[in-house]
Amino acid sequence: MHLIRLITLASSLLFCSLAGADVRVEGPIEYGVFSSPQHDFEPGERVLSHTNQTIEATTQIPAKLGTKFGMRYRLAGKTATNTPLTLLYLTPGVTTPDGLRHDKFVVEQTLLQNSAQDLMAFEFSENYELVPGEWHFMVFQGDRLLAEQRFDVR
Repeated sequence: MHLIRLITLASSLLFCSLAGADVRVEGPIEYGVFSSPQHDFEPGERVLSHTNQTIEATTQIPAKLGTKFGMRYRLAGKTATNTPLTLLYLTPGVTTPDGLRHDKFVVEQTLLQNSAQDLMAFEFSENYELVPGEWHFMVFQGDRLLAEQRFDVR
């Protein structure tokens, strides 16, 4: 009887680990500044872009309106039932017009099973966002860190 319980428990644990198969980064992570056709932006202005923008590999980011920077990666093992991603943007302290300081921004992102690439990026679209210092981007699934990159905004 004890052996049957152990076998049942082992089978249940194996099934649970397979059902919740881990999402993982597959291949290289691209990071840096995303290309943009426009060079002089006004506050609040954004340019719609394609997902296949080229990325200039750098960790040195210009503090300039319109600059979009971040990471592009490919996640394998995605299913419709996966835990969503948590994108954590640690900033050197962005103070919004309401006077609140934000040392982090958190975004929850549902996994799209059929997307070929995944993206974590930030675009400077307001003057108050142009904060020099270290920006640290991290991608989590649950409590698992999948990817991270640090940028020096100047």
